This record gives sequence, C-alpha cells and structure tokens, in this order.
Amino acid sequence: DAGAAMEKIRAAGLLRTRGLIGGKWVDAYDGKTIEVQNPATGEVLANVACMGNRETADAITSANTTFYTWSKLTASERSKALRKWHDLLMSHKEELALLMTLEQGKPMKEALGEVNYGASFIEFFAEEAKRVYGDIIPPTLADRRLLVLKQPIGVVGAITPWNFPLAMITRKVGPALACGCTVVVKPSEFTPLTALAAADLALQAGIPAGALNVVMGNAPEIGDELMQSTQVRKITFTGSTAVGKKLMAGSANTVKKVSLELGGNAPCIVFDDADIDVAVKGSLAAKFRNSGQTCVCANRILVQEGIYEKFASAFVKAVQSLQVGNGLEESTSQGPLINEAAVQKVHILHLQ
Repeated sequence: DAGAAMEKIRAAGLLRTRGLIGGKWVDAYDGKTIEVQNPATGEVLANVACMGNRETADAITSANTTFYTWSKLTASERSKALRKWHDLLMSHKEELALLMTLEQGKPMKEALGEVNYGASFIEFFAEEAKRVYGDIIPPTLADRRLLVLKQPIGVVGAITPWNFPLAMITRKVGPALACGCTVVVKPSEFTPLTALAAADLALQAGIPAGALNVVMGNAPEIGDELMQSTQVRKITFTGSTAVGKKLMAGSANTVKKVSLELGGNAPCIVFDDADIDVAVKGSLAAKFRNSGQTCVCANRILVQEGIYEKFASAFVKAVQSLQVGNGLEESTSQGPLINEAAVQKVHILHLQ
C-alpha cells in the first residue's frame, strides 16, 4: 500500500519536498514545482521544488562560506559527525527503502540492500577521515625538507543519477565531507525524495548548515551554474557519457577537478567449461539487477558454441521465473522501469 508507506515516511519526518540551502528548507524562488511519480503506478507521490540557477548560486555561496569552518575542524570531529549520520541512516533503514521503492521502483529487497550499501560509504569514510596522511620525501639537497600536505579542495558539485538514489550520493558526499570539503548535490529530478531524506538525517547528525546542500529541478540551469562558478573547485558525476563530456568541457574554463563515472558497455562471456548453474545465476544478476538499469548491466551475452544450447535453455527458464510487479509486493523480483521514456527505449531496441 503506497499510501501507508508514505504515511510511515511522513511520520518519521523524512518526507521533504523543498531544497536544502544553508541548512534551511526552501522553495523554488519562482514557486515552480515538479511531480515525483511512482513508476509502478504513475501516481504522483509529491511535488518538489523545481530549482534553477539562482537557487544553485545561493547553495554554492552557502557551501563556500561553510567550507572555512568545516575544513578547520579536526579530522576526528568530522569523523564523529559522519559516523552519527551512518547510524541515523541505518536506524531509518526501512523508511528510506520504502521511499526508494516508491520513487525509483526497485523491489524492497533491493532497496534495503541499497541502504546498507549506501550507508557503508559513510561508515568507511568516517574512518578514513582520520587517515588523510601526508608524506615526507627524501630531499635532493641536504639543507631542504620536502613535505606533502593533503588539504580539502573546496566546494564540490555532485550530480547523481536516479538508479541508485542513495548510494550514489553517499559515495560522493562521504569522501568530500570526510576530508573537509563542502558539497552541493543535484539529485535526479526523478528521485529527489531519497536525497532530501538523507540530507535531513545529515543535519540531524550534526553536519553543519551549509556543508551539505541539495538543489533539484532544472538540470541544465543547475549544471551551468555549477560549471561557471569559480567557487566550485570539483565536479563529480555519475551518468551518461554525453552529459559527462559536457561537464568536462564546461569545467575547463575554471579548471575544475573532475571525476566522471560514465555509461557502460559490458558484455557477459560464457565459455564451454563454465558451470551452467553458476553462469546462469551470474548472467541473470548481471542483466536484470535493478531491472537492467545500472551502468554495468550486461548489454550482450556471448556464449561459446559448445555450451550454447544448455545455457540458453537454462537462462530462458530462469528469466521466465522472474516476477515483474510493484516493488512493494514481496513476490516482485523485477520492478518497473523508471518512466515511459525508458519503456519506449526498450521497445525500440527490441524491434531492432
């Protein structure tokens, strides 16, 4: 029951529909909103603020201001705040998984797994915050000493996809906050609710106002503002190769550091000496994880001739046993695709 799930999320105080700038929940300055839909039913879950360049500029200013205090904290102090954020993510595991299933569609079992996966990044970097070591290099001259100090770079712009609404954020935000950077996150407009809930828990954990900001809505305007700002010193992005190229080009004018995880072109290869059961199980996971909506999903399966017939027969049976449905239903193993455009893309590829 999506209604009951939403009530549970609302009761936990985790249903946020406004952006987060400088520790305050704010509407879009022009009052515009966008609908967040349940891909399983088409039902509108919430209307969230549709932000653009002005809101992004303010988020960047807030992050830049906070950088000078957050980066001056000891590594131990930052570590404690991150550890508390991890603990809050885990204590709200079910609500976050429900929210993820509602707005992204993945089955609850996968959503619960993503909360564990996403929270683990915060746990890991909470520990690594205390291990950002420098170095001493043997000098070439007797009267010199060569030291390497590692320092936070500044404001980080993080642009994340809809297929892993929590884990892609924590994987980017965790290391940035751990080393003393501050962050402006732009989650996908299809799945902003999980990002906002996670940010709310970060505030509760003691991550200071302005250290983590969230803006969503008009992707081109938000992206352009992040690119043009001289205060943003790094961009991290997971998504398509085409968008990644634009971000790399846009970052050149201000010479930003860029980390890009782009696209995916992953064949699955099965040789004659493979164990059929293991090969089928592995291929099924590689192809159908998250309904085939991950960057490492196999987009072709190459099977050696000697094992082809046995593998094909076993693989077809395994695929036929998959249960497609609403991710909230316990029997579902394959949730819906994210939206109608994704469905049409699959139809076109099938016809080809």
